[in-house]
Amino acid sequence: MHRIKLLVADDDAITLATLSRGLRAANYDVLTATNGNDAVRIGCRERPDLAILDIRMPGLFGIEAARQLRDRAGIGSIFLSAYAEREVVELATKEGALGYIVKPVSPMRLIPTIRAALERAADLRRLQENEEAFTQALKNNREISIAIGMGMQRFDLTNPIAFETFRSYSRTHQIKMVDLARRLSLKGSGRNTLLNKIFAGVRGTPH
Repeated sequence: MHRIKLLVADDDAITLATLSRGLRAANYDVLTATNGNDAVRIGCRERPDLAILDIRMPGLFGIEAARQLRDRAGIGSIFLSAYAEREVVELATKEGALGYIVKPVSPMRLIPTIRAALERAADLRRLQENEEAFTQALKNNREISIAIGMGMQRFDLTNPIAFETFRSYSRTHQIKMVDLARRLSLKGSGRNTLLNKIFAGVRGTPH
């Protein structure tokens, strides 16, 4: 059975020792760090399931450390803070915090937040995987691929930019991507007009 691996980072030695000891007793594998830089280094190397980060640490603040862990290793974080600062909470939430808890905190009080954060992280991974599968299915659709190719050729766009531009127009105008692609397959002056509406202004000029 997979044992959950946690990274706990706090510059307060007593807090760090108390939390790590209690979480190990609760059957978690625990990695520790005393500053934000070490938290990022250890996290990227060991790939824990979740990071528990103090907001105010030497080196990188917890929120910046969480951002790097997320972007570089796909690791979610919950935050510890001595203050329930509204601005900090809002920033942490904006950066994708999976939880936020105010000190002092005991391991037993922290465990429900950890469980909820792990469930939330799993839900987000499933959503991302579904979105990626859906996007790939759209890209594999022949009619849509032809429409994307038209935008790429006429407006000198890369495939990812042309695809996202096409999808954005589809969503904004509430037209299914396949229906929009079929409109572009029709010959006549209307096709050029529609091409311009979808892709013009993204990058470059028409050939």
